[in-house]
Amino acid sequence: MTGTGDAGWRLRDSVLSLGRPLVMGILNATPDSFSDGGRFRSAGPALARARRMVDEGADLVDVGGESTRPGASQVSVAEEVDRVVPLVRLLKASISVPVSVDTRRAEVARLALEAGADAVNDVSALSDPEMAAVVASHGCGLVLMHMRGTPATMQSMAVYGDVAGEVAEELSERLGRALDAGIEADRIALDPGIGFAKTAEQNLELIARLDVLVRLGHPVLVGASRKAFIGRLLGGIAADERDAGTVGACVVGLARGARIFRVHEVRAARHALDVADAVLRIPAAIGVAT
Repeated sequence: MTGTGDAGWRLRDSVLSLGRPLVMGILNATPDSFSDGGRFRSAGPALARARRMVDEGADLVDVGGESTRPGASQVSVAEEVDRVVPLVRLLKASISVPVSVDTRRAEVARLALEAGADAVNDVSALSDPEMAAVVASHGCGLVLMHMRGTPATMQSMAVYGDVAGEVAEELSERLGRALDAGIEADRIALDPGIGFAKTAEQNLELIARLDVLVRLGHPVLVGASRKAFIGRLLGGIAADERDAGTVGACVVGLARGARIFRVHEVRAARHALDVADAVLRIPAAIGVAT
């Protein structure tokens, strides 16, 4: 099913087993995220949301302070720090699972790691020239996500001859950069960047061909939750109505070798992935080739 077997994804002070699918719960501390912007900007609602996700089976909580939806404007470093760092500190004191920070800026990552974050989820895959050194020096986990351009420009760059092959090739280059900076291999996960510089058709092809990325030998993360291509497939439904479609994308991603799933609605994803994983293990358990 996956090139990582039942190994673990090593974070700062913990190892998350890949023996079952990992669910990463999304916590957006932003006013303008496409799905839940503004709902969790203050400490009380954010903490309640994080605790609910943990109760529902989240293996880690991913905190973001900048919307990266297509066309989003960039916020200042200071504003992103103000949104993210106090929340990371609060969560580390209040919940039982690791906390990752969703940022493409080394300074935000550094301050979040100093506040206790366990991993950096970098949607720009080390585009900030200082990011690799920050991650290496803190010995934390890292997600390298594929994106071309910036959130404001990326959809004009969704031009590929072979989307799966080119995404794998471009991520492989960033992976080499991370390893050269001293980031240990078992701390790195790869994300094909569903919805980032990709058309709806390219998103579907990437999920169908995740094995191309799995062959790089690192845990693969799928972040398809509530994305526009799901709404388009389902007749234009609103973002907060796309959780069933999200589960479908996650289950197919699991069958193609992904092991980490970044979602807004944890309970449905946790249940579906656990059942699908149990079924997918049957052929190996009874010695039947697939």
